[in-house]
Amino acid sequence: MSEERMTFKVIDNEGKEVECEVLFTFESEETNKNYMVYTDNTIDEEGNTRVYASIYNPEEEEPKLIPIETDKEWKIIETILDELQSEVKESMEQDEQ
Repeated sequence: MSEERMTFKVIDNEGKEVECEVLFTFESEETNKNYMVYTDNTIDEEGNTRVYASIYNPEEEEPKLIPIETDKEWKIIETILDELQSEVKESMEQDEQ
């Protein structure tokens, strides 16, 4: 079974076109907004893959990415990322046994 990657292109601050990969999307019942979590597959100074998040409207044919501006929304996203990271780590540990 092949898993199709969802990608989109953005223009960075230097005017270069960058391809980003959607990691997941979700709707928050708390904020009633839809979020997209994505990466440009670059690595930070600590060796971690850079991950970004934005608000978007899934009803739009070509959704625009809207910056997240509240600490509450960032906390929701961080919680989900932490949960996913824990699940992946658990799964990898079980595979090793």
